[in-house]
Amino acid sequence: MARISKKAKAVALATVEDVAAGVETRSVGEAGVNAVPAREPDVIAFDAENVADAETIPTETAPEAAADVAAAADTASEAVTGREVFLPLNKLKKSPRNARKTPHSQETIEAYAASIAAKGILQNLVVEPEYDPDGQPTGFYYVTIGEGRRLAQLLRAKRKEIRKTEGIRCIIDTANDPFEISLDENVNRAAMHPADQFEAFRELAENRGWGAEEIAARFGVSTHVVRQRLRLGAVSPKLMQIYREGGLKLDQLQAFAITDDHARQEQVYAGLGYNREPHIIRRDLTQTHIHASDRKAIFVGAEAYTQAGGYIVRDLFTDDRGGYFEDAALLDRLVIEKLEGIAADVQAEGWKWAKASIDFPYAHGFRRVYPALVDLSDEDEAAYIAAQEEHERLAEELGNAEEYAPDDEARFMELEAEMKRLDSMRDAYQTDELARGGVFVSLNHDGTARIERGFIRPEDEAPQPEDDGNADGETVVDGVRVNEDGEIIEDDISPDPDSEGDEPEEQGRPISDGLVRDLTAHRTLGLRLALGEQPEIALIAVTHALAAQTFYRGKEAQALDIRPYNLPLGVHADGIEDTAAAKLLSDRNAGWAADMPKDVAALWGFIAGLDQVSVMALLAHCASLTVSAVKLPWDQKPRALETADKLATALALDMSQQWMPTVRTYLGRITKAHILAAVGEALGDEAAERLSGMKKVQMAEAAEQLLAGTGWLPPSLRTEQPASPAVPQAEADAETAVDAAAIGTAEASQPDAGQPASTENPDAAEDAPVFHDAAE
Repeated sequence: MARISKKAKAVALATVEDVAAGVETRSVGEAGVNAVPAREPDVIAFDAENVADAETIPTETAPEAAADVAAAADTASEAVTGREVFLPLNKLKKSPRNARKTPHSQETIEAYAASIAAKGILQNLVVEPEYDPDGQPTGFYYVTIGEGRRLAQLLRAKRKEIRKTEGIRCIIDTANDPFEISLDENVNRAAMHPADQFEAFRELAENRGWGAEEIAARFGVSTHVVRQRLRLGAVSPKLMQIYREGGLKLDQLQAFAITDDHARQEQVYAGLGYNREPHIIRRDLTQTHIHASDRKAIFVGAEAYTQAGGYIVRDLFTDDRGGYFEDAALLDRLVIEKLEGIAADVQAEGWKWAKASIDFPYAHGFRRVYPALVDLSDEDEAAYIAAQEEHERLAEELGNAEEYAPDDEARFMELEAEMKRLDSMRDAYQTDELARGGVFVSLNHDGTARIERGFIRPEDEAPQPEDDGNADGETVVDGVRVNEDGEIIEDDISPDPDSEGDEPEEQGRPISDGLVRDLTAHRTLGLRLALGEQPEIALIAVTHALAAQTFYRGKEAQALDIRPYNLPLGVHADGIEDTAAAKLLSDRNAGWAADMPKDVAALWGFIAGLDQVSVMALLAHCASLTVSAVKLPWDQKPRALETADKLATALALDMSQQWMPTVRTYLGRITKAHILAAVGEALGDEAAERLSGMKKVQMAEAAEQLLAGTGWLPPSLRTEQPASPAVPQAEADAETAVDAAAIGTAEASQPDAGQPASTENPDAAEDAPVFHDAAE
């Protein structure tokens, strides 16, 4: 087992009887038998010959030979090549003629020390004696081969594991050139194939019952490294043989190790095409798994999933961010069970029903009600005031202290929590709404529970009064009588020829419907004229019309015939309603809805009482819900889409903050040419060229990784930057100057009296807007 030259070994056997008296020596064979305790040969061979790449792994001297080593070494009168001696550790020095100039790393020394502690030194050190300038031996020896083992023993001595005089088994060599043999020791060696090493570690775990920690301690490597090698050793023997033969690279083998299912590994390998990138292998092996970053995995949690019998597949060779949940069906069941538990708690608030589902049912078609502002009870109001006063007093006493005492900080948190709890009670649903309404509980995009209250099913709606009608099939719609054919029925207002005068019962008869329409038409005309002259009231009226139809569906309370249309985007883009942007919009709408008065009749007063900033904010929100920029193949509205582009420019819309090109959202739905064009545009032609030989699926996945974080967007999502204001302003100034000159010339040519317009408003020409030709 020991790696010494044949020449040195032969000399050792020949000169064993000529060893100087007093120095304990043995033949190489005897030393190998007596110095190394009994142990499994395969473990020794695996450790000593193959594990360490930098240097052969050492072993420890026999305990019975260490007692008199120091005294024996000092009595040596001559150094005989091939002699095996036990030399004190503190008599060994680093050789200045060692070919290895790069020092051993601390990790390597630690590994040697751990291995020596477990199994002893398995290979002799090769040394030469040190001489003083007069040629006399100093009693010290230079280590020609085995410097790493010497440093490992020094480390163990420093840790008090051994004595500084511990005997180290060495072979004396004065015949060979120290530089040459130290070089030979490190050059002429064959490293163990990694596949053999992986399988050997697996055999130690299976046959010896050793855990990763024990193996790590015996071989001087980290526990994580042992787990990696054990995982690699569990790869299918067929794939391991392919790896030995060069058909697989190490990173590809590591990708297969994400699962220990040999049949699945071999199936994925057989289905691999030209592209065998590790991420493709991992994707195929985990395509039925759920990543730990998925909203369902976050909601349930790894602990609850494993306690229910689920298994999490971990990738020991990459940052898997929590691994992969293997049993998708179990995970879905746990999600539903947890959502149903939350739904039951919410229903206990008094709701008629509560429904749990993973995805929010956007097509429910139910009317929704929102909580209204209510007064607290006297007791709760007093408790709120008391907590607020104590909070203010405590803040005033402590002043601007940078750090509060733990008791004070705890009291602050208690008071703030109490005020928040009581304040939340100011918003409440009506009793009848609770009795008829229900709740949807679903899963948010970020893995939290989404609770939406206040939905009224059609069958739970309060009964409506029946429409007026008569036996002739007439109905009244908005105060107008309509027959079965939808025609307006005019009242006969001609005088009865047989009537000689108003009967007493006719004196209280209302005016005819036709006259009412006539009068109200004139009133509508007056309102239009007046509203156009009062922009501040027009703002309130437009906001009222939009808000009435946004928050009070079916009430028809607006005076302006403005019809907002909220295009449902979920039918055009799957999953769009679960995005972060959709959640922000929903929260904004819910916030306004909570502020709306209960009765739509009070809406005008509510809006009129808002400050202008709030009115504008409400108008902007209601208007935002009507935006439609979806391009459909059958639509013929190019000017509307052009206006949407101008709106995006005015808003400085940056879609890269809300959308990213992924395989699901874009790259998997376009051609290879478009994928390459996208990568080339974002990262350059060289990056695109590297993907050109891939298949479509692999190309899309690689492009997703490359484009992440670049901010690249497809043309239909880009926003045109506004034109620089400098040029348009210069043009406007020039045109204004021309117009002013023209006006000045015209005024100069007029008589002194001038025209009425010029005398009534002398600044009109200066403030007049400049109109540009459409082509411009």
